[in-house]
Amino acid sequence: MPTTLESEEHKALRSAVAALGNRHGRTYDREALWSEAAKLGYLGVNLPEAHGGGGGGIAELSIVLEELGAAGCPLLMMVVSPAICGTVIARFGTEEQKRDWLPALADGTRTMAFGITEPDAGSNSHRITTTARRDPDTGDWILTGRKVFISGVDIADATLIVGRTADARTGNLKPCLFIVPRDAEGFTRRRIDMELDAAEKQFELTLDDVRLPADALVGDEDAGLLQLFAGLNPERIMTAAFAIGMGRYALARAVEYARDRTVWKAPIGAHQAIAHPLAQAHIDLELARLMMQKAACLYDAGDDVGAGEAANMAKYAAGEACVRAVDQAVHTLGGNGLTREFGLASLITAARVSRIAPVSREMILNYVSHQTLGLPKSY
Repeated sequence: MPTTLESEEHKALRSAVAALGNRHGRTYDREALWSEAAKLGYLGVNLPEAHGGGGGGIAELSIVLEELGAAGCPLLMMVVSPAICGTVIARFGTEEQKRDWLPALADGTRTMAFGITEPDAGSNSHRITTTARRDPDTGDWILTGRKVFISGVDIADATLIVGRTADARTGNLKPCLFIVPRDAEGFTRRRIDMELDAAEKQFELTLDDVRLPADALVGDEDAGLLQLFAGLNPERIMTAAFAIGMGRYALARAVEYARDRTVWKAPIGAHQAIAHPLAQAHIDLELARLMMQKAACLYDAGDDVGAGEAANMAKYAAGEACVRAVDQAVHTLGGNGLTREFGLASLITAARVSRIAPVSREMILNYVSHQTLGLPKSY
């Protein structure tokens, strides 16, 4: 296990989750692991104790996902259900929404997906065209629009949908979040045929005049942007954890192989051409983890602005480190790196996810150049 500056509690959590992950391993059954992680309190470790959670924060949740990933069995829906949806409901939901959802998200009996990306609104969330309007007679909300690349909708009990409502004062559209049950009338899904080998599937969603009760709105109608970003920072931190765990898994397989594989009477790991790139991959992953820990610490302390910068940097660094670690691991194993026996080839595609989603590395560079460095905005 890597050396860290973590508390004893965090070290104990890391060790316990690593043991769980190693029991399940690379050929894990997603439902079985999800259920066991929930029973042990890991899925809801960031949610409030008053609502069945562990009372911790994103720091603890990111440890859980990282260690499961390092064992070869990452649970992608942890990024979505407890980290994004659970956080938004815990911070901004009504008491009824908290009672209804948080204990179930924590114990794994219910799962929630998150729908923001649209066919014409990927990086530019200001172009979201999914709209929500009030029925003046009933007070219901009526949602219309499309979403794309939404993870795990088939296994989620509901999807937290980002829509836009008209501001009564200005007439401008503003983001708002709605809980849409899976079986809502007019809410349909189409599975996207992905070459990505993942337990969680991707979907395109259509909302055709989906009617929701007034209490489907999460939080204050006038604070949508604040609420939206309350979920996006944890998403970036958890994506970093996902990437770091995957990179660690690949690196560990490569190091083990480089120690054992002997050519010309010496282990291949004795050669600097093999050893140095693996050492570099380890350094990159460790540096990414430090920024992830900083981001989680800032977020859990309530510094949303500071966490935004650090979360973007952590996601960028982790995505790059993960891709390089996987690539070097496959290269270290040569032909064996492409066999099912060693389980690395599928990670070549999976590693790209951490570069692309939930925000591209180019948009993060835009953010840092504009927000951090104060350079003119290019978009």
